[in-house]
Amino acid sequence: MKGRPPFRPRKFPVILGRLLLRWIFTKADHVFFLYRLFWYAFQTRSSMNSSVDFFESLIDEDGRFAELNCQEPSHREHQSTRSRPLVQAENINNGGGISLSPPHTVSQRETGTQVSQCYSGPPSPCGSSSSATSPTVSPAPPPGTATLDPNWQATKPTVRERNAAMFNNQLMADITFIVGSPGHTQIIPAHKYVLATGSSVFYAMFYGGLAECKPEIEVPDVEPSAFLTLLKYLYCDEIQLEADTVLSTLYVAKKYFVPHLARACVNYLETSLTAKNACLLLSQSRFFEEPELMQRCWEVIDAQAEIALTSEGFVDIDVSTLESVLARETLNSKEINLFEAALAWAQAECVRREIEATPANKRAMLGSAIYLIRFPTMSLEEFANSAAQLGILTPQETIDIFLHFTASNKPQLSYPVKQRAGLKAQICHRFQSCAYRSNQWRYRGRCDSIQFCVDKRIFVVGFGLYGSSNGAADYNVKIELKRLGRVLAENNTKFFSDGSSNTFHVYFENPIQIEPECFYTASAILDGSELSYFGQEGLSEVYMGTVTFQFHCSSESTNGTGVQGGQIPELIYYGPTMNTSLPNPNASDD
Repeated sequence: MKGRPPFRPRKFPVILGRLLLRWIFTKADHVFFLYRLFWYAFQTRSSMNSSVDFFESLIDEDGRFAELNCQEPSHREHQSTRSRPLVQAENINNGGGISLSPPHTVSQRETGTQVSQCYSGPPSPCGSSSSATSPTVSPAPPPGTATLDPNWQATKPTVRERNAAMFNNQLMADITFIVGSPGHTQIIPAHKYVLATGSSVFYAMFYGGLAECKPEIEVPDVEPSAFLTLLKYLYCDEIQLEADTVLSTLYVAKKYFVPHLARACVNYLETSLTAKNACLLLSQSRFFEEPELMQRCWEVIDAQAEIALTSEGFVDIDVSTLESVLARETLNSKEINLFEAALAWAQAECVRREIEATPANKRAMLGSAIYLIRFPTMSLEEFANSAAQLGILTPQETIDIFLHFTASNKPQLSYPVKQRAGLKAQICHRFQSCAYRSNQWRYRGRCDSIQFCVDKRIFVVGFGLYGSSNGAADYNVKIELKRLGRVLAENNTKFFSDGSSNTFHVYFENPIQIEPECFYTASAILDGSELSYFGQEGLSEVYMGTVTFQFHCSSESTNGTGVQGGQIPELIYYGPTMNTSLPNPNASDD
C-alpha cells in the first residue's frame, strides 16, 4: 500500500536527541548556568573533570560565554588546570633572575600561596598587644611562580595581587638590574611602568628627557636584599624590614626618592633604638639627613652616655659624628669616659687605615677632635693615672694641665675648662601629702611596689623614698625596675634619713630607658628603722610638662604600697621637660 511509511519507534530517541541538542546549543548560557549550579550543589569533582573541559572548549570556541567565564570562582581554574600539561622552562642560577625557553612560557609552577599582607613598621619593642603589630604574613612563593597558569590573571581579583605576581618576575619584564658590588651581584628583572609610577627617579630614568635606553642597568652601590625590599613595596605595597638590612633599605629609599618606605625605615630604627646602637644610628641619621631620628639618638646618648660610649658601634662612626659627640654639652658622662672612648675610636681608625696604632698616630686620627675633650674637668687622680701617661698629649700640654690643677696662677689652655652641664634630673611626685602613725610604716623584708607607664620615652635614674619618723636612722635598700617580670636594673645601696618627712634619693648605676605605653614595676625593699613616713592621697595620673605618668597597683607589693598610699613617692628621671631639677648624680667632683 502506497503512502506514508509506517512509524518506526526506534527513530524517536534519535529525533528527540537532535531536538534536545539543538535546544542546548541555542540556549547554552542557561544550560551552562544549570550545569554549574548542579556542579556546586553536589561537588562531584572527580566525575566532572571531562565535562568541565568539554564546556570550556565550547566557551573558548564560540566566545559566547566570555562574561560568565571571567566571573567564575578562582578555584575552578585550579581544578581545570590539573589535566593540562605543565609548561616547561629552563631556570638558571642568576641570583633571582629566570630564563624563558619559549617566548611566552613561565619558568616556575604556581604554589598557591596567598599574597602576603603589608605592614608599615616593625613590632613594638614593648611587646604590648595594644601596640601596632604586623598581621600574619603567608610565606612568599619563589619569584615568578604566581604566573605559571596561562589564565593566572583570572585568579588575581585585585590590581595589587596582579602587580604582586609580577614582582621579581621575568614575564613581560622590560628592564633588568644588576645589583650589588662586583662579585656579589644579583640579576633582578623589573617593569618600567611599575617602577615609574612609584618613584620620580625611576620615571626620569625611563621616561624623562635623559631616559635610559639600555636593557640592563648596573646598581653597584645597593645591596640586592635592599633593592628587592624596594621593589616589594612598589609592586606589592608591602614593607618587610629586618634589622640587618634596614639601613641599606633606607639608603635605597632615599636614592630613588620613595619617602613612605624611608619613613617606615626611620620608624623601625626609632623603635629599635638603644644606648648600644645610638651612636651608630646617629652617624647614619646625619648621613641620611633625618632630623627626627637624630634627635631621638641624642636623647638616648645624653641620658645613657657611658653605655653608648662603650658600645661596639661607637668606634665605627665617622669623624664628624665623633666631633659632635665630644662637643655635646648635655652628655651625662664623666670626662675620663669620653677620653677613653675617643682613644678607642682612634685605635679603630688606625686599623681601618692600616697604620700602626702609636700614640702619635692616634692623635693624628683624632685631629681637631682632641681639643673638644675637657681634660681640666677630670679629677687630678684620673688625669694623672690615665691621660698624662698615654703619650697622647704633648709634654707641654701635660705640664700646663697639671699647673691648672695645682697652681693659683693658672696657664692658658687649649682645652675647655668648664665642666659639661649634663642632664638635669626631674622628679615625678605621686602623693599629695605624707603622714606617720605609731603602728605604720614598718619594714620586715617585705616589698613595696608600684606599676607605672608614660606616654613619652624617658630614662629612670632612681627613686625617692621616705625615711624614719623616729629620728635619724640609716637604711639599707634594694631597688629594682622590672618589665614583664624581667629585671631591667637593680641596685643595693644605703641612705641616711634625718628624721624629717623629706624624701631621700637612691639611684641606679645607669639610667634605664622607659618606652611609652608600656608598664614597668618599681620596687624597693628597705631594712632599717621600723617606723617611717608614708604617702597618702595618691594620684593615679601625674602630668609633668609633656610627659604623663599613670600609676597602678602592683601584685608584687607585699607591704601595703599602692596608688593611694605607701612608699616610693617619687620617680627620678631624665626626660623632655625640666620642671624640677636635681644635681647630676654622675657628675665628678672637682
